[in-house]
Amino acid sequence: MVMARALLHLKSTSGFALACATQESQYRVQLPDKSRNARVLVLGGTGRVGGSTATALSNLCPDLQIIIAGRNREKGASMVATLGGRSEFAEVNIDNVKSLEAALRDVDLVVHTAGPFQQAEKCTVLEAAIHTKTAYIDVCDDTTYACRAKSFKTRAVAANIPAITTAGIYPGVSNVMAAELVRASRSESKGEPERLRFYYYTAGSGGAGPTILATSFLLLGEEVVAYNKGETIKLKPYSGMLNIDFGKGIGKRDVYLLNLPEVRSAREVLGVPTVSARFGTAPFFWNWAMEAMTSLLPAEFLRDRSKVQELVQLFDPVVRSVDKVAGERVSMRVDLECSDGRNTVGIFSHRRLSISVGAATAAFAIAVLEGSTQPGVWFPEEPEGIAIEAREVLLKRAAQGTINFVMNKPSWMVETDPKELGLGIYV
Repeated sequence: MVMARALLHLKSTSGFALACATQESQYRVQLPDKSRNARVLVLGGTGRVGGSTATALSNLCPDLQIIIAGRNREKGASMVATLGGRSEFAEVNIDNVKSLEAALRDVDLVVHTAGPFQQAEKCTVLEAAIHTKTAYIDVCDDTTYACRAKSFKTRAVAANIPAITTAGIYPGVSNVMAAELVRASRSESKGEPERLRFYYYTAGSGGAGPTILATSFLLLGEEVVAYNKGETIKLKPYSGMLNIDFGKGIGKRDVYLLNLPEVRSAREVLGVPTVSARFGTAPFFWNWAMEAMTSLLPAEFLRDRSKVQELVQLFDPVVRSVDKVAGERVSMRVDLECSDGRNTVGIFSHRRLSISVGAATAAFAIAVLEGSTQPGVWFPEEPEGIAIEAREVLLKRAAQGTINFVMNKPSWMVETDPKELGLGIYV
């Protein structure tokens, strides 16, 4: 489900860390001298997304000092034991400004993974990061929160602090994929980009925890905002089903409209007039359940955090049981159509969301530590957020261990059942 946008399928912390090490130890990163021993605080580090990110950072950059920040000391101690000597736990309450600022004063970068971001009224962590002059990234997947974060740009510039919002797997890596498709089209084609579409798929929930499950339900309460020829259009959530081919290892999957922040940011930053995003899951009955919820439950109910938490408690045991069978494959497909008929695709598919989400978020954190981000608050597709020359490296780091990663190809080259096999040859 959407709850799988970024999370860690974790039977045991040590087992997950071993799996990550197998994938990531093959690609170590040599940071600049000034950042090699940087202190990175992973807020929500005892959770699924944060734990995945901390493990990826530790494997990619062994000299980093990783601070696992959360409320549960027992879980924190377990994570620190897994990561080893260059890690520690800090008890932090993100709702307490003094607690936050105290934790941030002696770190170089904060990675905010403590969602859900939906219906949050303030950007408390970003404000604290600016106040303490600490570099910042988050894995926000909410349009309102992301836009509110962007409103702090001037303050971040004044504090000389680089910050990136929506810097996870999707949104995040998917934004950078879109930016590269648009850049390539404008440099290689005479036509203008006209239509950009984001498609996402995750098997089951990817091992969703309660926080990500809540995120899913909260998104169902949001009206979908998309763009058609430059005009804003509003649509029903989890409607407009399409059957999309995600290529080898995934195949064709049904996907549905959702209100995701990369739609607005790509429209504004990349200047493409028609933009939309869709998501789907498996088994098929989860898609049916999501459709039913949007029809049977009032939007006000699905936007109420307390009521959504009650739903989470009801559904969580069932979701976890199904996940054991469904697995956790994840795939992103980004399609770009241009006015001269040029159509290109980017695909990113991985067997385990639990690993890929950490690698993706870690790739953004490393880019910031390498100095790729200018002071201010940026979306991933903005060149001030991830410099154009740094995009390729970021995508390679995020894509390690993928079963399929291609960029800037025609759809017939990557689909499992292509209608076009070559130059004008159709079957």
